[in-house]
Amino acid sequence: MRLPLPYRALCGLVGAALVAAGLFLVLLFFVTHAPGSDPAIPTGPVGLYFAALGGCALVGWGGSLLAALRGAGAARGAGTASVLALVLGAVLSLSAWVLGDYHVWPGELLRSGAAGLLLLALAFTWARPRRAAAAPGDAA
Repeated sequence: MRLPLPYRALCGLVGAALVAAGLFLVLLFFVTHAPGSDPAIPTGPVGLYFAALGGCALVGWGGSLLAALRGAGAARGAGTASVLALVLGAVLSLSAWVLGDYHVWPGELLRSGAAGLLLLALAFTWARPRRAAAAPGDAA
């Protein structure tokens, strides 16, 4: 079964963006620790470490979306996992926005970012390919 073009485009674009963002966060970790550099993210060394660790996870997530382009069987699972991660990210952003402690640095980005994550999750849900019908004699 061939994946529909909108779903392939969504997986490809989001996958490439996640890999790029993840590599950026990992690179930022090393650049920030260079002598005489100013931190691009206003946090301490522990925060930079966790941002870089999150960057590694983004590379893995994006890589799974790019790998899903190769086969329809993996594409549904990667899309469903992406929806879960996007909704969880939106809940986290809205929680930080409600707490108010995080409003100083990102401002309204937390609220609008949560809306963007939820719209992206909706796009993955709507564009997800249908489950292939089982052939007679296939194991359930």
